[in-house]
This record gives sequence, C-alpha cells and structure tokens, in this order.
Amino acid sequence: MNSPYSKNVHTWGRIWCSLALVMFAIYPAAVSAYYGAWPKGLLLLQGLAGVVPIYWTVGIIEAFTFAPMLGSGGSYLGFVTGNLSNLKVPCALNAMEIARVKAGTEKGELISTVAIAVSSFVTTAIIFLGVLLLAQLQPILESALLAPAFANILPALFGALGVVFISKNWKIAVAPILFMLILFIAMPSLSDKVSILVPVGAAIAIGAARWLYKKDYL
Repeated sequence: MNSPYSKNVHTWGRIWCSLALVMFAIYPAAVSAYYGAWPKGLLLLQGLAGVVPIYWTVGIIEAFTFAPMLGSGGSYLGFVTGNLSNLKVPCALNAMEIARVKAGTEKGELISTVAIAVSSFVTTAIIFLGVLLLAQLQPILESALLAPAFANILPALFGALGVVFISKNWKIAVAPILFMLILFIAMPSLSDKVSILVPVGAAIAIGAARWLYKKDYL
C-alpha cells in the first residue's frame, strides 16, 4: 500500500519501535548507574549467549508469521506493546472474523489495529487494578480451584480460534494438526518451543494447500 495512511503508519511505527528499544535499554542502565552496580562484561556475554539466540530467533519468526495477519499498523502496535501470541493475535483475528474482513486487506489492517489498541488499553487497565488489589486478589488467584484454568489459557484461546478457522477449510488443517500432534506426543519437551514451531505449522499448511489445489481437492 502506498497510501498516505500506510506511509504514516510506517513512519510512526518506526519511531515508536525505536523509542521502545531505547526505553528498554535505558531502565537497566539507569538502575545500574544509580546503584553503581554494573554487570561484568564476560558474565554479561555469557548470560546473553544463553538467551539472545532464542529470543532473536523467535522475534524474527514472529515478525514474518504475524505481520501478514496483523498488517503494518497492528504489527507495529503489537510488537511495541508485546504479548502477541496469547493476546494480541487472537484479539486481532477474532475482531476480523466478527467484522467479516480478511487479513491483508485495508479493512483487515484497520480492524486489526483497532483491536490491538483496545486490547492494550484493557490489558493496562487490568494490570493497574491488579497491582492495586494484589493483596486482596492473591489468595483467589493462587487457589487450587483456579490453577487448572491458568494453566490452559493459551490452549483455550487458540482452541477457540482454531475451531472457527479450521471449520472454514478443514482439508488444509489436517496436515499441520497431524504433524504437530505426532511431534508433541513423541517429544513433549517441545511444548515450550511453540513460538518457533508456529512457522513450521504455517509452512506445512501452505504446502498442503498447494498440493490439494493442484489435485483439485480445494
């Protein structure tokens, strides 16, 4: 899109993403300067070596996976505010489904951006209230009754969305679902690598769709 809206989105998106990166770096630097406790270079590199490859890989994968779904405005806003996989993406997809618009279109991008913005405001308000009422809510949130619910938030979100999208064209969904079921049953330890495996499932779905299309099954 070369419209003024698209150009403005990219301009402001780059500005806010750059400011977010600066702010992420300023806080630990300010704390270290205030307390005079700077990390040693070698220890810092050792710590970064353990997490940077994973987080950078996941970040690149999420950018290529989620950007086509969310559009430019939704992507910039989502990556700045965070919590994409288990909140922003489901909100955007559900909003587009309700509005009956497709991802990758101008209407889809507008709906996605609005949905992520509203989600960010609601999340901030809930966190603010949670901090204020933490002492009163802690016994309830840590109760054994609610423990299973908190452990299944992510499956519940994507399960509900999955039913909607799989029902539209179940033939395409068969291959990635079977692959992931077999993979996670055979290797349960991969359950914490969901972000890395999302593009794998997407690639399998695309390949299956192309094969089905060539065979005139779609």
